[in-house]
Amino acid sequence: MTQPGGFPQYPENPNYPHHNYPGPYGPGPSGPYGQPNPGPPPDSNLVWGILTTVLCCLPLGIVSIVKANQVNTLWFTGQYDQAHRAADEAKKWAMWSAIAAGVPILLYIIFVIIMLVAVGVSLNEVTP
Repeated sequence: MTQPGGFPQYPENPNYPHHNYPGPYGPGPSGPYGQPNPGPPPDSNLVWGILTTVLCCLPLGIVSIVKANQVNTLWFTGQYDQAHRAADEAKKWAMWSAIAAGVPILLYIIFVIIMLVAVGVSLNEVTP
């Protein structure tokens, strides 16, 4: 019997120890080099960073996008704690971006309501 390429196929020798070397399609489920599989990477919050950049506060949203882009890079280099930290930072910056846009909008709405009430009171005094 021969293998592809014309090389002979040798039977398994029970005297040699068997090693768990990676198969032809990469390492097994335990991860590279025997490390435990940490699971999927954390949510990078990239969508929130993009939305807050476009709709809210540009500088804080950009920081959120940069932190969100670091998550997968850190995760796939094996720096799992830093990846979780970057994901939390991206979420924090996106939240602060939304708050930075929400507070002025809320103050503007309060100002408009006060002005409408003031104008309404003055119109009632003028009209017969």
